[in-house]
Amino acid sequence: MMERRVSRSAADGTQRALLADSVAAFTVRGTDTARARRLIGTNDEYDCAAWRRMAELGWLGILVPETHGGLGLGLPEMGIVARSLARALAPEPLVASAVMATTALTAGGSEALRRKHLPRIVAGEIAPVLAWQETAGAWDDASPTLRALPLEGGYRLNGVKRFIAGASQATAFLVSAVADANPVLFWVARDTTGARLELEPLADGRQFGTLTLTDALVSREHVIARGPQAADALARALDYGAAVASAELCGVAERAFEISLDYLKTRVQFGKPIGSFQALQHRAVDLYIQKELAGAVLDQVLEALGDAPDAATRAALASRLKARCSDAALRVTREAIQLHGAIGFTDDCDIGLYLKRALVLAAWLGSARQHRRRYAALNSVNLES
Repeated sequence: MMERRVSRSAADGTQRALLADSVAAFTVRGTDTARARRLIGTNDEYDCAAWRRMAELGWLGILVPETHGGLGLGLPEMGIVARSLARALAPEPLVASAVMATTALTAGGSEALRRKHLPRIVAGEIAPVLAWQETAGAWDDASPTLRALPLEGGYRLNGVKRFIAGASQATAFLVSAVADANPVLFWVARDTTGARLELEPLADGRQFGTLTLTDALVSREHVIARGPQAADALARALDYGAAVASAELCGVAERAFEISLDYLKTRVQFGKPIGSFQALQHRAVDLYIQKELAGAVLDQVLEALGDAPDAATRAALASRLKARCSDAALRVTREAIQLHGAIGFTDDCDIGLYLKRALVLAAWLGSARQHRRRYAALNSVNLES
């Protein structure tokens, strides 16, 4: 038994090393900060050709079961991809579509929708995203106010969903609603009559979407899940999304730290590299510790999250990870600006792009403070039970 465990662990390690090499090669050839700059402020938030290339490499199917054309892997593998892509500021909505929407659809009760849409997600033909948030600060799976009125053969949806990541080029939305006092999760195509999408810019040049549904008709065949299963599918999608977004935060922090170290080694002041000044060395060491702590928690939680025995444990793990990685990325990127001196505050300096990305990721799916509060509340419940 022990030999089989060691063999499996070695196989996983080899597989993940190959995956990391594959993503690193992709970022060298196919994406960089120059590409991210070109896409800032455009409605084409990401490159469809790059999305299809990711599909060809199998990354969009990492969390999709093999029975539906995916790789059937787990969060550690998806974290490897997200972490490496974030180092290059790749704008593709990996977390919004390949993690959150895919998880909600997979965990839903409709096998017909899984058979129809999961293979197309894996192939990069469609890019659905999750539309669940309605008010600022309501980052968890709180009861939605969007109403679904049952009709013969379907539902009429009325309400607004805000802060939808990846909405600009989304082909469909997984919309949470309430029908007969029960939670329901719907598949709503972008071109559904009565659906209107508006975009608002973010600090990092990407965009959030606001989806307004006015008497939008959705057939019963487009119900992904209802009742407790819908609530669990949404909660799982949000926890997994927060976890893989944390991997992105780690990638942003790592690259920002590397860029800053290179600058400290090459910038000369008073006849010597500024990296030789002890005060700056101490600051760099502090940032290195924060980066390494976040990476260690990331590896540990991604391994444990998929096997969490219950929803409360899963939520606590996700909150622990998101809080740690948000704090680390914000500290590293903010101090990286200072380490660059005056040039760090200019738009031409790439380090500013990493700070802006960290600001958006740290706030998305719950801030560090919100996740610390949830973690504390969940732990107090576990201690009392």
